Amino acid sequence: MLTPQNPQLPTGDAGLSAHERVYRALRSRIMFGEIEPGVALTLRGIGREFDVSMTPAREAVRRLAAEGALTLSSSGRVTTPDLGPERIEELAALRALLEPELAARALPRAHLALIERLRSINARVAEQVAKHEVVGYIRSNLEFHRTLYLRAQAPAMLALAETVWLQLGPTMRALYMSRERTDMHRHHRMILAALAAGDEPALRLAVRADVTQGLRMLVGL
Repeated sequence: MLTPQNPQLPTGDAGLSAHERVYRALRSRIMFGEIEPGVALTLRGIGREFDVSMTPAREAVRRLAAEGALTLSSSGRVTTPDLGPERIEELAALRALLEPELAARALPRAHLALIERLRSINARVAEQVAKHEVVGYIRSNLEFHRTLYLRAQAPAMLALAETVWLQLGPTMRALYMSRERTDMHRHHRMILAALAAGDEPALRLAVRADVTQGLRMLVGL
């Protein structure tokens, strides 16, 4: 398990309930690959780290388990997901369904300023890859996708996509560590080119390749 760079609760969350703050902090760590697959967590450890009682720690864990971000066994053992090939393939298929559609819905609103912002984010993706910063890479990679998908104005669909990202967070860390990292953002350049050209079929293909290729390689598909 990575040692968190900042063990404190997220700034700006002071007005939230204790369990909501813990939930948001743990959710971010899991989604951005700060925790490896199959890592055990304890309610006592969570409570101690965030200076909360067992009750908000338990409520946060239950919410994350309901979203598939944590596994809660019948004995009460809490772990981050350690996904098998079938589950990874299923989540990759969900990304292949949801994200090309989100991108296509965003295309009519993909003005020049948005494309330039995406280029800037993609430059940060490249920087994180060059530095071998796995958490920074996953964070900036998801920022690229979310920035584009927000233009789709399809909040229910985006929420489903984010749930898939959450379930895949630890696996994305493992994927990053297992792959050649020299050009992990090349599909983003294809996405940007398709956006600039207003080419929906090319955009769908580029997004589908970007969100599934690595995951399918991880499970040998």
